[in-house]
Amino acid sequence: MPVRSARSARSTASLPSGSESQGGHSADAAVDGRWLLLGSGGRLAAYARNREGLLRWTEDRPGGSGWSGPDFFPVPHLTHLSITQGADGYVHFIGRRSVPKPDGPPAVDLVHAIQYQSGRPLTAWRSLGNPHKDRDKAARLGLPAGAVDDAGTLHVLVRNAGRGLMLRREDKTGKWEAWRDLQGSMFQDAPAVMAAASGRIEVLIPGEEGAGRWVQPEPRKVPERVENIPVAIVPGSAVALETAPDRATYYWTDPTSGSVVAHRPGGWVIPLGGSPAGPVAAMRAMLGGYDCTVLAHCDSEGNVMLAACGTENESAGLWWSPTGERGTGTPGLALDAFGRVVIAALAPDGSLRVARQNDEPGLAMGPSVRI
Repeated sequence: MPVRSARSARSTASLPSGSESQGGHSADAAVDGRWLLLGSGGRLAAYARNREGLLRWTEDRPGGSGWSGPDFFPVPHLTHLSITQGADGYVHFIGRRSVPKPDGPPAVDLVHAIQYQSGRPLTAWRSLGNPHKDRDKAARLGLPAGAVDDAGTLHVLVRNAGRGLMLRREDKTGKWEAWRDLQGSMFQDAPAVMAAASGRIEVLIPGEEGAGRWVQPEPRKVPERVENIPVAIVPGSAVALETAPDRATYYWTDPTSGSVVAHRPGGWVIPLGGSPAGPVAAMRAMLGGYDCTVLAHCDSEGNVMLAACGTENESAGLWWSPTGERGTGTPGLALDAFGRVVIAALAPDGSLRVARQNDEPGLAMGPSVRI
């Protein structure tokens, strides 16, 4: 699948009006999970972190070129923030909070907030607690990840102090169930979670003795552990994408080659090349009438790279093309209200850069805009 970027036509549009009224906040880091999302109102929103909390940029109108923001939401003491979205368009924010204490380890818990509509305020941040009561163990809690099933139920997965996997989720009435120990040991941050269209949740987490995997036997059931996958994964690099009904394709960085690979449980590991400095972004899109998978990453030199292939046809090969942008962390990928591919990157100066698919054949991207 040809991929082209309008590097020579990069736009340097000024910041939208109102950005200074938000205190001049700039991004320090990308959040975990997909951070460029299409909201229920048809407008895209991008999210990032800085030292004091959460930043959000929002399209002024569906598919338009204007953006507002960044809006700033203070969230003190966050060490990590993960985002997931349900089919209802609601965006869930799951943070790991570490509050310093003068008498020993910090007090660590997970916190959660929801955005119901693009551009609207978030709910209050509420604590999900910590599966450990002992403060020493609680301080060793891992990085959270989440997924929302077809009923709108949020599942939060996190590695515990014993390096097993823990689950907390909402019940049918919206109340939070107690923490469940899904067992396991010698796992590493962070879980990759897929919410299938059928409602089933699937989890993969890197480990020292292969990758651990859990699958719901049917929607709403507790995920059950299945056989480990005998692969090595750079911790924190795994992402999951549903590429066929109830079938996940996992993408991660191979620790030996340093390149991206693709894997579907029961199949071979497929090398995809590239030299990612962090996780890849992955999504499906219709390109030229074909179901395709679009991938993006920032390489070891900070270049934002883009590729596409037929969905579940990675073995036919793909070619990484530079977008002409430099970024930090994982790029954002999404489809806008008109089905066009949009790629976003956090620039080294903390600004947001956005490029949108144009009308040329294949995956041809227009010039990027500084937001």
